[in-house]
Amino acid sequence: MTEPLDRSRIAVVLVAPRNPLNIGAVARAMSNFGFFDLRLVDAYEVAYREAKSAIHAGAVLEAAREFPSLAGAVADCSLVIGTTSGERRTLHHRLVRLEAARPDLAANAGRTAILFGSEKFGLSAADLDLCHWSLRIPARPEHGSMNLGQAAAVILYELIRDSGSTAPRLVHRADATALGRLEGLLLEALAESGYHQTPATVGKIRRLIRRLEIPPHDAEVWQGIFRQILWKLRHNRERNDESPDEV
Repeated sequence: MTEPLDRSRIAVVLVAPRNPLNIGAVARAMSNFGFFDLRLVDAYEVAYREAKSAIHAGAVLEAAREFPSLAGAVADCSLVIGTTSGERRTLHHRLVRLEAARPDLAANAGRTAILFGSEKFGLSAADLDLCHWSLRIPARPEHGSMNLGQAAAVILYELIRDSGSTAPRLVHRADATALGRLEGLLLEALAESGYHQTPATVGKIRRLIRRLEIPPHDAEVWQGIFRQILWKLRHNRERNDESPDEV
């Protein structure tokens, strides 16, 4: 039998929610299935306030945390998963069906964030760039999108459902804060070397770093490597700048 999923390590993140009924429905689904870490990014204040008074999941909403940015909301998470219907966009990530996702989530030794986008637009391409992979509920193609509360309930139920398989060995990944530092150092080093950067290439690099699933210690080692590369590049440039012009 599968070992119980550690629900305390799962954070549900709502990005730019606008409807109090949807916020309340997600909170209630979380309470139903025993998940209590709710995070809201750029939430519409009126909707959030109304949701608090309109739902029987007050404990989840009272403990919910608000963040101005998605990067801040997932800073302590080592696995970030974006939900999508897989429609109307080109996905640059591995897209996993819900029933196949549970082993990876159960195996993650750190905290996992499951992202839900706004009711109208879903997650943006920039939001998905911060994810390790994408998750979809296998709804019929003719009607692939789901209500926010319904989608959360289906996903959370599937996560706690006993699949009858053997629990995988825990995987240790660097959290989003460490990956952000590594990403920044790599982009600095590329800029110093003359590598042309565009928003598209930055997005590709961001996704590449997350696909590597770097362990925490290795992330520290890579940060040290790029700091040394940066120091050397800048030191050589300063020496060249100080050299007298040849006659």
